[in-house]
Amino acid sequence: MRHLLFALFLSVALIGCSDQGSGPAKQTAEDIRVGKGGAEKECKGCHGVDGKGVAPGIPNLAGQRGRYIMAALQEYKESRRVHAALRAIATDLSEDQTRGVAAFYASLKPMPAEKGPVFSPYDNGKTVAAAVVQGHFDDGNSKTAGTPNLAGQQPIYFVTATQEYLTGRRASAPMEPMLRKLSKLDIESVALYFASQTPVARPAPPVGNATLGEPRTAVCGGCHGVHGVSTDTATPSLAGQDPQYLTRAIKGYRTTRKNDTMARVVVNLTDNEVDDIVAFYATQKSKPAEDGQHLLKDITDKCNRCHAGDINNPALAIPIINAQDKDYLVVALRAYRDGKRGNSLMHNMSVPYGDAIIESIASYYASLPAK
Repeated sequence: MRHLLFALFLSVALIGCSDQGSGPAKQTAEDIRVGKGGAEKECKGCHGVDGKGVAPGIPNLAGQRGRYIMAALQEYKESRRVHAALRAIATDLSEDQTRGVAAFYASLKPMPAEKGPVFSPYDNGKTVAAAVVQGHFDDGNSKTAGTPNLAGQQPIYFVTATQEYLTGRRASAPMEPMLRKLSKLDIESVALYFASQTPVARPAPPVGNATLGEPRTAVCGGCHGVHGVSTDTATPSLAGQDPQYLTRAIKGYRTTRKNDTMARVVVNLTDNEVDDIVAFYATQKSKPAEDGQHLLKDITDKCNRCHAGDINNPALAIPIINAQDKDYLVVALRAYRDGKRGNSLMHNMSVPYGDAIIESIASYYASLPAK
């Protein structure tokens, strides 16, 4: 998600757009001949002589740009990428051998695209929500008093809240057994699905005065946004929230909920002041926090600024990612996101994304033909 979730998720590049690498772009017949010998000796155990990864998570090299392969080997040699075997191989290869291996694999016909559907966190979240998440209704707009509204809720906050229930940081809730059935991908998917729904308007609650409550929310707006519509994916929106749930949550910070900042804010509020604040927020208009149905296109449009250029241009050190092994793309994106690959551009682009978004990006590019 724009931030995600879960927390992904803005390119699936294997090296940054600005990295142009070094070495000649043209491949000579002698380079390819030398490279084939080097590949048979050092590389075929993982990448095969045909350039196809022999197992999930091992990248396909067939048809990859030679300059990118050279740049990647240099990064392994300098420990900018971490892989003990590849570091040893890259260190042992001479400059001519490195150029040859790159030329050989670049000369091969690319692997076909992977078959199978592109993973959609939004669609997966919709399916999981309908089957598992009860009490919030299919679109997250709760109609049961005391049950929180999830429609339009910030996704990282949703994920964090589920973890707090599962770890005991929040008091046990009726949905806890259901949450334990869900994988991380499922939880992130549900978060994106609910974040993308439109919250419905809520009538004024029977207690509290919204007019009196508005000025008392001034301190709240710094985190929760104007009129309770948060712009931070880790901070919940309060606009349009179920009043009974919101009252219980605010008072909970006095006792069971663990958040030092919130505890300081609510400790001196009277019950009447809480009712007024709740009345104000419950009647405010909210909006979706994400656009999950179009998220993959939004992300890949940005990726394509670098990766959908002249795909046949051997002078570029930007990798071809179409038809790449999906599991390898997942591993690569996670590595950039988590700072395990030394590329600040890719880290900054990848850090907002959770595993569900990364899965979606990887499955999308794996499904596209290389040329």
